Amino acid sequence: MQGFESIVPLILIFGIMYFLLIRPQQKKLKDHQAMVAALRRGDQIITQGGIIGKVTKVKDDTEVEVEIATGVNVRVVKSTIATVINKTEPAKS
Repeated sequence: MQGFESIVPLILIFGIMYFLLIRPQQKKLKDHQAMVAALRRGDQIITQGGIIGKVTKVKDDTEVEVEIATGVNVRVVKSTIATVINKTEPAKS
């Protein structure tokens, strides 16, 4: 019985850590991946570096082309997009 009683606090600490740290981080990562997957042309974004721009082209699964000033386009890795400011409406079919 002594061995079991010394393991119970460790199990409780791991359970608390899971619900306070690991689970919220996994949810945040899942939400970010969904936001990045839903990017479309015309969306205004902010990158992790603080650059604000408008998506002009979704190149592939990993990068987008962003207009940061009139006539100035840069390629940005999708995972570095922090937030979407303005979402464009999908085209009506």
